[in-house]
Amino acid sequence: MSEVRSTLLMLGALGLLFALFGVALMIGSAPISPNEVWASLVAPHELEPWKRAVVIDIRMPRVLLGAICGGGLAVAGATMQGMFRNPLADPGILGVSAGASFGAVLVLYLAPLGWTAAGVPLGAFVGGLAAAFWVYRLASERGDAAITTLLLAGIAVGGIASALTSLVLSLSLAEWEVGRQMLTWLMGGLDDRGWGHVAIATPTVLGGAILLLIYGRDLNILSTGEETAMALGVDARRVKRELIFLVALVTGATVAVMGVVGFVGLIIPHIVRQLQGPEHRRLLPLSFALGAVFLVSADIFCRWLVHTDLRLGVVSALAGGPFFLALLIKHRRAQGASS
Repeated sequence: MSEVRSTLLMLGALGLLFALFGVALMIGSAPISPNEVWASLVAPHELEPWKRAVVIDIRMPRVLLGAICGGGLAVAGATMQGMFRNPLADPGILGVSAGASFGAVLVLYLAPLGWTAAGVPLGAFVGGLAAAFWVYRLASERGDAAITTLLLAGIAVGGIASALTSLVLSLSLAEWEVGRQMLTWLMGGLDDRGWGHVAIATPTVLGGAILLLIYGRDLNILSTGEETAMALGVDARRVKRELIFLVALVTGATVAVMGVVGFVGLIIPHIVRQLQGPEHRRLLPLSFALGAVFLVSADIFCRWLVHTDLRLGVVSALAGGPFFLALLIKHRRAQGASS
């Protein structure tokens, strides 16, 4: 019965995502009708060139990028929560996003603008990986990461990375174009994203998320404790290191192509657990699908408010902040009841 439920939920999520794709291709400062969207896909020669360009070259890569990054962040968040047995774990909370942001803005500041296409993703990846490494080292004791130490380590490393990012940003104010690019990354968004960004995100974010899906069984075993995992033949420390590497890859790449968009990895896995339970082989794929739905929906909302300059990162924070506070209160009450 659980497999049938999981299949139905996945089909429903994919159907909703497909519908949102169609809506996202229509909505914007220049409205495109459903018939024109369909014509741009199957008979582009019958459509006005500018409308075809809007659908194919502007909106389609933006929607695909949002879906890939939203799904990747959701899978990364579900992996962190399962790996640390911590319902508050998230790539952003653990400092990975802050480290990736610092790496990206440092490349933007130091490298000529012509180098940034390859340099920013690399800098974001290295920064995210370094932050994840130090959080894990600071929070780990004999291979285990306690929730309090984990959060404190994430706050410390993330705070240092954020301070360094602010330092680089302040130094770049004299160069308007560099400073503008930095603010664009830091606020998060899918504006002006093209097929080049999709080409970066596909092997890194999508590839990393697919690799994380393979670890579903290992995450199930890790959630029972490291001693049990070792008894079942799982090298818990090695698996954790590999998972942290992949989470840093996915998170760093999303920061590189769309900036910091937080709370996706916190909200979506909890929703999925409520829908179908904690079994990671089902949790991770559905988290990817619903993460894609969430971010595409948030981007549609941003574009719907055409007379504002609302950023995607702001929308995700406004949705995720109250959710995190509610989760924190619930977790504290559960601890108080158990004591």
